[in-house]
Amino acid sequence: MSGRNTTLRSLHDVGLAAWFGGSLMGAVGLNGAARDEGGTWATTARIASSGWAKWTPVNAAAIAAHLFGSGGMLAVNAPRVATQQGVAASTLAKTVLTGAALAATAYSRVLGKKIELAGSSDPEDAAKAAKHPIDTDKAQRQLACMQWAVPALTGGLLILNALHGEQQRPAEQAHGMWQRARSLTPAMMPSFPDWHLTH
Repeated sequence: MSGRNTTLRSLHDVGLAAWFGGSLMGAVGLNGAARDEGGTWATTARIASSGWAKWTPVNAAAIAAHLFGSGGMLAVNAPRVATQQGVAASTLAKTVLTGAALAATAYSRVLGKKIELAGSSDPEDAAKAAKHPIDTDKAQRQLACMQWAVPALTGGLLILNALHGEQQRPAEQAHGMWQRARSLTPAMMPSFPDWHLTH
């Protein structure tokens, strides 16, 4: 890629950074503070749910920014995905991790909302919770797993993002495109040393 795509790259990187950092801080800091200060299960649930609810709109904006930047960068780098060895595989891995992180984020919010209703002292919330009773212990265990899964998955995306940066080095692009061309036409293209000796 020879042109600059600062806006797309910034949306991609800043969105992913907020998604990873916010989820990690919530799992460590917010949940830990809620346990320390809550005292009872209901109070702990209310404190944690309130904090996560305030973070949700910001997190949604960060995810949207990341996805928009990712889509734009994929369009810009489509020729490299098609012609540079290794880029398609890392792009596929990144797509799979992104989907898993989105699913974990969405499921975390669903579980969090159920626990919030179950622990609420508001009569209207209590009525809603009574219509859809849940095993709160099981839901909390699942929520804890999902809330740790999100930073793990988005951390994996950060690692793949670093790999993509390495693959954009000029030397890596030239080597990867040469390897890709050789793999597509093995009978027509001799190895580089043989080609060099015969021309």
